[in-house]
Amino acid sequence: MHLTRQTVVRGALLAAAAFGTLALAACDGGAKTDAGADDMVMGKAEAPITLVEYASVTCSHCAEFNEKVFPTVKEKYIETGKVKYIYREFLTPPADVSAAGVLVARCAGKDKYFEVIDAIMRSQRELFTTGDAKGILKRVANSAGLSDEAFAKCVNDPKGLERIQANMEKYSKADNITGTPTLIINGQKFEGDYTSVEAFTAALDKAAPAKK
Repeated sequence: MHLTRQTVVRGALLAAAAFGTLALAACDGGAKTDAGADDMVMGKAEAPITLVEYASVTCSHCAEFNEKVFPTVKEKYIETGKVKYIYREFLTPPADVSAAGVLVARCAGKDKYFEVIDAIMRSQRELFTTGDAKGILKRVANSAGLSDEAFAKCVNDPKGLERIQANMEKYSKADNITGTPTLIINGQKFEGDYTSVEAFTAALDKAAPAKK
């Protein structure tokens, strides 16, 4: 999304570096289409359509897309070989919670990564209303097979934080990312209603190469 949606926190990792005190703060909310080494990818590499999503686990608009639209995209486009999906991690307020969610998903492993991202996004309302970010993220981590000790080590990983910051800086400049979710279909930013299954799938269908 753009500035009219939820603004990306620049330099958010400076705040996220406060992980050492991860009593996790109470909650207050020409594109690059080739997958990079740090990108998380779903779908066939040779799919004719590439969908890139810049998203944050604490972005309410991202959670809305994840709940309302992405299940259809996954079932009808990614799993059928029509779309290669690239997920790129960004941070939005509260930055420490957002970063912790990303780190937990990474620590869970590639086979569970998207399950963890989905679980955190679906837990947003509870996370924001209770303020128990640490407890909720630990619960998600445990469900993904991480022990409490592994969770604590994971969310305090300085290399992980450095990776997130480096990628945010790189893609903010390369793709002019000003907010989340930003959705890019075959190199073109989607400017329509990202909460509408009909509007989004129509854009995917339009991007599909013409049948010979």
